[in-house]
Amino acid sequence: MALEANYFSDYMVVRPDKGGMVDLFYLLYSFDVSDNRSIECPIGTEVKQIRRRWAIFISLLLQRTLLFWRKPLAWVGAAVEFWLNLLTDNHGFGSLFLNLLRDEQEDFTTQAFVFRDKPVDAELIVVAFRGTEPFNANQWCTDFDFSWYEIPQVGKIHGGFMKALGLQKNTGWPREIEESKKRPYAYYAIREKLRHLLHQNEKAKFLVAGHSLGGALAILFPTILALHEETWLLARLEGVYTFGQPRVGDEKLGEFVEKHLDKPKQRYFRFVYCNDMVPRLPYDGSTLLFKHFGSCLYYNSLYKVKVMAEEPNKNYFSLWTVVPKYLNAAWELIRSFLIGYVEGSEYKEGWPLKLFRTFGLVIPGIPPHFPQDYVNSTRLGTSLIPGYVTESIKLD
Repeated sequence: MALEANYFSDYMVVRPDKGGMVDLFYLLYSFDVSDNRSIECPIGTEVKQIRRRWAIFISLLLQRTLLFWRKPLAWVGAAVEFWLNLLTDNHGFGSLFLNLLRDEQEDFTTQAFVFRDKPVDAELIVVAFRGTEPFNANQWCTDFDFSWYEIPQVGKIHGGFMKALGLQKNTGWPREIEESKKRPYAYYAIREKLRHLLHQNEKAKFLVAGHSLGGALAILFPTILALHEETWLLARLEGVYTFGQPRVGDEKLGEFVEKHLDKPKQRYFRFVYCNDMVPRLPYDGSTLLFKHFGSCLYYNSLYKVKVMAEEPNKNYFSLWTVVPKYLNAAWELIRSFLIGYVEGSEYKEGWPLKLFRTFGLVIPGIPPHFPQDYVNSTRLGTSLIPGYVTESIKLD
């Protein structure tokens, strides 16, 4: 990581694949983390706050547990996805599906779709990043990776998300890399595809979207475009839409993003549904320094929307909201049986989703993260995005 020290002004990378249990528990004893084999950081780095060391400890412990169960999770996930999609017909879907490499793991753990409104002279191109796969241990490790890198004049950015986007192990974010079709990195492969498609029509625009982990990658993609001063591409950016997006960086990063995306007009829209736990992570406080930025379009469980600076109960674990969260989880379970009759058959929820909602009676912050509630929010809720009018969509 020596070259990274020359690119980043500061960094701290947790490595669950290195060190042992002694290194893990030594974190709680010693504040000199530069001597710990599970941590990569500049020599002499100290973390004196025990709360911050606890956060690093939990991050490492969760990632090691996930990596231990990686293969069994993959087997279960393959079986579940096979049976759920056995009768699904995907033929004729005009899009490009991308499996993209994560340099740190040498594994294809990032996925994205690129599609357009018309095959010829497309006026709108959409880049959609896929969220965390439920049974993919590597992607869950990305979510729980509390590593961070500080880029001069930009701010501190979540290390796990940057690695998933295509951060180069030894050189950080070079503007260009030598890339082969066998080793595509998300940022560079998608940027090249956009250049090609946008040159075909000078009036074409593109937008970026994503859910969960995909939402984090969606906002970081134009952030790196701004870092590389890709003014031509940024001028063609119509908007960034994230759904259930976790926090991706500190307050300074927010200022950088707002400068390049929301001026002169707002182009970044962050959607949060009700008690979704993921947008409230990582913790917003002095321990981890992560902050949300931009406007939040917050939808309650009736799919009513408000524009807010921050979603209510921003760190989720407030004792004052425990009872309302459980009551809301019970209402969402009841609603799953009613919504198909009230709003139409296209909103009917299947038994797998109803079963999943019962899990909310134990942990109420997990079922609200499911994409179905974000789809319902955008269809049933009123749009507060400037320049857009949402109409009720009825499917044949």
